[in-house]
Amino acid sequence: MQSPDFARFDIQSLAPADLIFLFERFPASNVDAVEAARRVIEQPSTLESLLESRFVVKAVLEPDPASLSVSPRLFFNVLLRHCLPGRREAAEREALNYLANVLALFVRTDRLYRVQAGDGQAHEYLVDLVAEAADANPERQFLVCTHIGNYAMFLSGVCAPWIEHRRRFRRRPLSLDYYRGMGRSYYASAARHPRAQDLHLRGVFGQLSQRFDYYRSGLERLSRRAWAA
Repeated sequence: MQSPDFARFDIQSLAPADLIFLFERFPASNVDAVEAARRVIEQPSTLESLLESRFVVKAVLEPDPASLSVSPRLFFNVLLRHCLPGRREAAEREALNYLANVLALFVRTDRLYRVQAGDGQAHEYLVDLVAEAADANPERQFLVCTHIGNYAMFLSGVCAPWIEHRRRFRRRPLSLDYYRGMGRSYYASAARHPRAQDLHLRGVFGQLSQRFDYYRSGLERLSRRAWAA
């Protein structure tokens, strides 16, 4: 059974071109960027430290984003870490890698509104996704629950100012609390599903459910920084 695209978040699967980009800007002189990229991909702990380093933040965040030659996945991985600084345990690193992958997928609006790539039907509202989850077979239910968690995280984080503006000035009934509650609940449901264990996502979903507000705040900071730029 093929893994869904949101489950392909292993940091070691970053594109070689991304790593070469970083090592071409490494502070030390005489670094063979291609060889360094080849070696670091075999050392996850070193790669994690690399993504947290100041020179990487500078290399990725200082140029004009329109001319930046890195993938969305690397860009969001570095920016998320910058927006949520501090010492990290393994569970948090996995959650950040997962969210960076989700953000890279959601860059395409077509993917944002679909439970998985290639789905025939788009869903703009969480209530429609909840209805589908209730009637779905076990495999589809897992995918829908995961998408509800991802979509609620995206909306309550990246789109937080928009949600609050709509509620305050257009009298829309849904607040950030609604999306936060949905995200926590459906990440927890996805974590309990047997498929989460198969895909090594149980810990990630548990982390995102239990610390939803922490990660949501990082996405909101990310969004505000992007708009300020």
